[in-house]
Amino acid sequence: MKQIKVLGSGCKKCTKTAELINKLALEKGVSVNVTKETDPQVIMAYRVMSTPAVVVDEQLVHSGSIPHTEQIQAWLSEG
Repeated sequence: MKQIKVLGSGCKKCTKTAELINKLALEKGVSVNVTKETDPQVIMAYRVMSTPAVVVDEQLVHSGSIPHTEQIQAWLSEG
């Protein structure tokens, strides 16, 4: 199961990012655990300067915008 964290303040873009990841994972039949992280100290520990950001299996893969569908599908296919 992939562990995916959406880092951000809980804004609309962060929520949309988490929803999109869950939707695409369900469509692909990939087992994921998506969590939202809003603690500024945790976010800074990943060296993220702009949110939303996405961490897949403890690897920062995206920050600063809602990721494109193709990007998310690639993350879900890896490993």
